[in-house]
Amino acid sequence: MSNKVKTYESIAASLLLALPNPSSADYEIKIKIPEFTFLGVGNQPDFAQIFLTFYPGDKIIELKALKQYVYQLRDIVVSYERLINIIYDQLMETFVPDRLRLVMNCNPRGGISSHLTIDSDWKSRGGEDKYKDWLGAKDEWMRLD
Repeated sequence: MSNKVKTYESIAASLLLALPNPSSADYEIKIKIPEFTFLGVGNQPDFAQIFLTFYPGDKIIELKALKQYVYQLRDIVVSYERLINIIYDQLMETFVPDRLRLVMNCNPRGGISSHLTIDSDWKSRGGEDKYKDWLGAKDEWMRLD
């Protein structure tokens, strides 16, 4: 058994599998990953929930492959902030969606929790700010209970 620490450079986007989009109509896919685990920078287990809002282009996400992709992260030492950016970049590159919104709710550690969000619709991410649903709206499907 190797004691080598795996860092974010070990995250394999090749585990993600894109399937052809079966529809030419616009639609939204929401994916919840309720038991997401990884090793934080203190090499201690961290827990989070991930919420994906996905407007497909020509490709959709194969869910079993997404599960395998997420599972590999259990042994990766990485910060929340770097991890959400890596996941976002790899999903965007693999699936080229019309829109991707990625939310990561990290469980409290030492009494502090984190809520991180990236949206491809934001101008700062190359989007057009056309949806605006992220402006103060509460999405009920992301409830923590």
